[in-house]
Amino acid sequence: MKDELGADVALSGPPSRVVSLVPSLTEAVAETVPGVLVGATDYCTYPVGLDVPRVGGSKYPKIDAVLDCAPDLVLGNAEENRPEDVRRLREAGVAVWVTAAPATVTMALESLRTLFTRVFDMATPAWLTEAEAAWRDPAPVRVRAVVPVWRKPWVVLGRDTFGGDVLRRLGVHNVYAEHADRYPRPRVEELRARFADGEADLLVLPDEPYVFTDDDGPDHFPGVPYTLVSGRRLTWYGPSLADARAELEAALADVRTR
Repeated sequence: MKDELGADVALSGPPSRVVSLVPSLTEAVAETVPGVLVGATDYCTYPVGLDVPRVGGSKYPKIDAVLDCAPDLVLGNAEENRPEDVRRLREAGVAVWVTAAPATVTMALESLRTLFTRVFDMATPAWLTEAEAAWRDPAPVRVRAVVPVWRKPWVVLGRDTFGGDVLRRLGVHNVYAEHADRYPRPRVEELRARFADGEADLLVLPDEPYVFTDDDGPDHFPGVPYTLVSGRRLTWYGPSLADARAELEAALADVRTR
């Protein structure tokens, strides 16, 4: 079979020893196919208490540590993992399934459906069906937002991002949604101008990958309404999507000002 990037992935049957280099996929596999994970990255924090060897980070995994796990499949992602690491694993004889970077909730759920029904030869998980129902109907636009995901330098959500589509379905228009880049790096002065000029009226600050807090982030935008949201709920696609909508809606209702 071929993965989402069109590469051949030779599997003789459903994998039984899996190393995941993608935190959201780690959570999805652990909940859906218990017992098959034999390795994960240092950033695979869910499910809490997952007891498997750690193989380094997503961008810089320790290839020898991955191979020491003797996996029959490694899970990667085109955005989170480097092509050279995928190549090294394949050259070592390991099957690697690479997912594309989903631009929408629908694409993410279809990617997961393919993983579990084709690769693991399972029925569609119940949580996936629940997530599809939860996110099917977009809300009308109610607010225009800037959504930083990093600081030093500032990086914001731009076009064709999963997190951007999650917010769109919640009625939040990302003012950088039409930007040429998926993750623009505007100067903080430009971000402030978006609010001063009336283009944006809410600053959305997730706690992942950069940990924004009441004391780190809003202080650069005095007088600007802001809200803190779970980065996992905003950017991870997996079982958490089934109940993420209610939590994110509650967070968006908790607007603060510095």
